[in-house]
Amino acid sequence: MITHDTRCALDAVVDLLNSAPEGEGPGAPDSLTDLAALQGFLGRNNVSGVGALGPGDLADVRAVRAHFAQVFAADDDRSTVELLNALVASAGTTPQLTDHDGYDWHVHYFAPGASVADHLAADGGMALAFLIVAGERERLRYCEAPDCRHAFVDLSRNRSRRYCDSRTCGNRLHVAAYRARRREAAS
Repeated sequence: MITHDTRCALDAVVDLLNSAPEGEGPGAPDSLTDLAALQGFLGRNNVSGVGALGPGDLADVRAVRAHFAQVFAADDDRSTVELLNALVASAGTTPQLTDHDGYDWHVHYFAPGASVADHLAADGGMALAFLIVAGERERLRYCEAPDCRHAFVDLSRNRSRRYCDSRTCGNRLHVAAYRARRREAAS
């Protein structure tokens, strides 16, 4: 069972990964280019407890993003665990119970007053760690559409999701395959 907080942290990790040029597909620009874009990301993901952002925050968050990309690309559990342990340790993880914004008691893993990068590394790293502990590393995936490299966490019951979004990438590929079969049948 994935808790609300874990799901929100996983969604933030995926959104952060997909802000990178390689997350958007070949030739796409980085969408995390300035503090306004970072603020937009934080708002979109309801990241709480973040103070004023400074010039170093953007570079630090982009470094965390690169670390998460390594976690998603890791070949086995041991490599994934080593990467996650290093990330969580570097964030100075300090678990604490809190209730805010209408949510009942839940755990934050970042230290009070932590930088936004440490906040994302701690909460996102712990959410990914919970998947590893549950034996679910294979749920960390990249879209199988040839022109898309979006990351996603496959939370489907049977772990069969292949595309970041079945309405866009999945549908597009299914329609292309259907049209190819129709052309072949017509010739």
